[in-house]
Amino acid sequence: MTKKATLQLDGVMRLVGTNETGRTTAFDVSAEHGGNDSAASPMEVFLQSAAACSGMDILSIIRKKRKTVGNLRIAIEGERAEEHPHVYTSIHVRYILTSPDATEADLRRACELSQDQYCSAFAMIKRSGCAVSWEATLERPQL
Repeated sequence: MTKKATLQLDGVMRLVGTNETGRTTAFDVSAEHGGNDSAASPMEVFLQSAAACSGMDILSIIRKKRKTVGNLRIAIEGERAEEHPHVYTSIHVRYILTSPDATEADLRRACELSQDQYCSAFAMIKRSGCAVSWEATLERPQL
């Protein structure tokens, strides 16, 4: 399965990527690095993409268990190497699921399956030597 995208300069350092279906993603860097800080940096988008990839797995798994998803929030943070290239050396993910009927075991299993089997983004990250840790919290909806 081959995927394609193109990127076009749209400012001093700002790039706009367009995928095969015409969807766009903007990238920029801070003024400190020569940009205008008008969009997330490529490495910020990379981190968000990994969280989104895993989140899609978790939503799918929880819903296949016929559980109700009220909300899914994902907080992700990554530590980067001091030296070039500034790769991520460790990443921590916190999944917060709001559901009236899912159990902590349901959520934990969904996270394990995503992290260990399904999430392509985290598979690539882990193969690079980056340490990945995660935690999961189940919340009940407010009445």
